[in-house]
Amino acid sequence: MVQILITRVDESIPLPVYAKAGDAGADLTTRIDFTLMPGERALIPTGLAIAMPDGYAAFVHPRSGLAIKHGVSMVNTPGTVDAGFRGELQVILINHDLTEATSFRKGDRIAQLVIQKVEKATFVEVEYLPGSGRGEGGFGSTGRSS
Repeated sequence: MVQILITRVDESIPLPVYAKAGDAGADLTTRIDFTLMPGERALIPTGLAIAMPDGYAAFVHPRSGLAIKHGVSMVNTPGTVDAGFRGELQVILINHDLTEATSFRKGDRIAQLVIQKVEKATFVEVEYLPGSGRGEGGFGSTGRSS
C-alpha cells in the first residue's frame, strides 16, 4: 500500500475514502454547491491537495452512477495528477443531458481517484518500426464481434 500525503483546503471536506473493500477508486467530493445546466461544463474544486511519491500518478475518473442517472461525466477523463503537482484537485464536469440541469451540494461525491504506479520511458527513434499483427490499422480496424 502506498502512502499519499494530503492536505485539506477546506477542513469540512472529507478525506477520500474507498466505499467498498476492493474498490480501485477513492471518492472525491465537491467543496462548493453548484448546478450544471444541460450541455454545461465547469471546473469544480474538491478542497484537497495531494503529494505522491515519484513513480506514481493519480487518475481522476468519472462516477458511473452520475453518468447513468444524470448524464454527468468528465471532459478530460481520466484526469492525470502528476507526482509533482501540489495544487487543489479540481474536476472538469460536464452535463451531457439534453434537457435536465443537475445540482450538487458541498460534500457530494463527484469523481473517484485512482492511484497507480507509472513507468518512465526512454524514447528511441528508429527508421522503421517492427511489424505486428495489427500493423497500421486504426480506429475500428479490428471490427466488431456479434
